[in-house]
Amino acid sequence: MKPIQPIDVWVNGTTVQATQLTLTIIFDNLETEAVFKYHLSDGDNNSLTDGCLPIDGAAYQTWGQSLDANADAYVFAAAQLNLTLV
Repeated sequence: MKPIQPIDVWVNGTTVQATQLTLTIIFDNLETEAVFKYHLSDGDNNSLTDGCLPIDGAAYQTWGQSLDANADAYVFAAAQLNLTLV
């Protein structure tokens, strides 16, 4: 779980601020592609919205080349979801 710059999320007819991004890898063929499950949650870790985020091609090939593959995954997901990690 990583903190994000708060964003408004529409949940059950109201606007709630999401402040956390959580990623789980749900598929990885260890060669060309993977899929992350993401959750945006509030400060109490209540999931507000979720979805799946694929990574493939050049992004997959370069993912994890730094010392911390998890941090790389969060940077990738934040960029794809237009979020700012804090």
